[in-house]
Amino acid sequence: MQSTHNGSAMSAQPSNDSLSEALAILRNRFGYRDFRLNQEQIIHALLKGGDVLALMPTGGGKSLCYQIPALVRPGTGLVVSPLIALMQDQVNALRQYGMQAAFINSTLDSAEQADIEQQLLSGQLDLLYVAPERLLTGRFLSLLDRSRLSLIAIDEAHCVSQWGHDFRPEYQQLSVLAERYPDVPRVALTATADQRTRDEIIQQLNLQQADVFINSFDRPNIFYEMAEGNNARQQLWQFIDERHSQNAGIVYCLSRKKVESTADWLSEKGRIALPYHAGLSAELRDYHQQRFLREEGVIIVATIAFGMGIDKPDVRFVAHLNMPKSIEAYYQETGRAGRDGQSADAWLAYGLQDVIQLRQMMQTSQANELQKRVQQQKLESMLGLVELTGCRRQNLLAYFDELTDGPCGNCDNCRRPPQTRDATVDAQKALSAVFRTGQRFGVNYLIDVLTAKPAPRIAQFGHDQLAVFGAGEDITQAEWRSIFRQLIAMGFLTADAEAYGALKLTEQARPVLKGERQLQLRKWLKTAETNKKTRTEKQDVSPDDQPLWEALRELRRKLADEQGVPPYVVFHDATLQQMLKTRPATLLDMQSVHGVGERKLNQYGQAFLDKIAEFTQTAV
Repeated sequence: MQSTHNGSAMSAQPSNDSLSEALAILRNRFGYRDFRLNQEQIIHALLKGGDVLALMPTGGGKSLCYQIPALVRPGTGLVVSPLIALMQDQVNALRQYGMQAAFINSTLDSAEQADIEQQLLSGQLDLLYVAPERLLTGRFLSLLDRSRLSLIAIDEAHCVSQWGHDFRPEYQQLSVLAERYPDVPRVALTATADQRTRDEIIQQLNLQQADVFINSFDRPNIFYEMAEGNNARQQLWQFIDERHSQNAGIVYCLSRKKVESTADWLSEKGRIALPYHAGLSAELRDYHQQRFLREEGVIIVATIAFGMGIDKPDVRFVAHLNMPKSIEAYYQETGRAGRDGQSADAWLAYGLQDVIQLRQMMQTSQANELQKRVQQQKLESMLGLVELTGCRRQNLLAYFDELTDGPCGNCDNCRRPPQTRDATVDAQKALSAVFRTGQRFGVNYLIDVLTAKPAPRIAQFGHDQLAVFGAGEDITQAEWRSIFRQLIAMGFLTADAEAYGALKLTEQARPVLKGERQLQLRKWLKTAETNKKTRTEKQDVSPDDQPLWEALRELRRKLADEQGVPPYVVFHDATLQQMLKTRPATLLDMQSVHGVGERKLNQYGQAFLDKIAEFTQTAV
């Protein structure tokens, strides 16, 4: 049993004016006028020395919830972060605000690590970032025993859940922190956790006494759109070209091979598109990630290996060329768009092969039966979301136990309500074809039978003599694929992983075949129809302001290059847009711009004032 150490547990209780101090830090150091969502309550709970579980949407300001208390409370704030690749960027961003921040990971040599350890022991650090694997070593815990900690922040806390898509077994060992440092307040933070995951976070991290703050999961600035995957790659290009011709974005694919081919294809189309997956060297992955963070308009094409902890605020779209395994994964990945609160798109193309492939992956996984059932339930929920005829956002939020008053008006089904039809007869034909051919064949073969395609294989098996042969000639192959996909998604058919995707009937199919149940299916639309522009690319800057806008962005890029940080670390787009709108003429004016704190005002304020003055004088 781990012994309890009190070396870092002697922090004094906060003074009566600690919240006033926190608000002053928010305004003066970070340049924000007021707290958002539950930030104030979370910070207050931590300042009092209590534990917290905080669920906040991506871009909702989770980091401030531990950064500010770490500045107010005596000692160093310890941040447990799962990705060492992003620690450098996070630390650089904090240093722009004048914070003494550092990280310890394998990228440091022994001398650098020893220097940071000494800074920790002498109380010179405001925040220290570390991965859970290093934190759990005896050497590092011994170092913490001799340090004074103001708080412990466990970021991406959903990684503790064995049911989740980002499971990290080391997270389940972090309960040692509660045992070893019982008087140090801990805060677990995540943007993605259903009730099962929330319960597991509380249990695994020993947060039974914690205050729980759950904000709305809604990201109202994100437009959700899902399209049938007919010629999905061409649909993707039309989406990018029409709505995000110069924007940064992320495209997710299921396989490494598809990542590579899609990145090459987008590059041939004239976009900067970089692949990212676990099969690439660590050096190349880091290079591509840094280009994405620091350059404008770069597209990353990636597997799910990319994205957690990415702080880039101006990702204007996230696209999926394959369907994710769960709503949690979908929400986590799409949440990387529009972190700055500006309009963004979540676009997904889904097809029959996605459904079959994901079901087969579930069946052949090495998970135990309970895990398989949970995974299957999560996949069913995701299938329900893509086939939904109602409001996407309502369904998405309901999955996280959040009910809304009505449709959102900002998803494809709200903007362009899908049409449904009585497809009972066609469903009976499809199910009958599966049954009459012995439940031994895949979708393509079954469609060939239904559409009477002349093929030696069909004649060889005698299936050209069946009553279902040619029974579906009035429907195109693409429409039949849509019907089969919906029947699989709705649980009337299942794909046999051991028989190369052969379709089999489920018990649910019986009442449909017997005519005891009517079936409404989504109408299939041609690709040209599904691709009609739902929205136009939003123009946030008027033509008259465009020259100054580009000049401000260029100045930001130049200053960022000099500092060795991504441009958004200097100022977010939203801050530049407010400068564009208000045209500050003095440092006092500049100080009132959202996102301009004292340090950044002193460091960058005059340069931006001079640039604005150039264009204002020209206009006069």
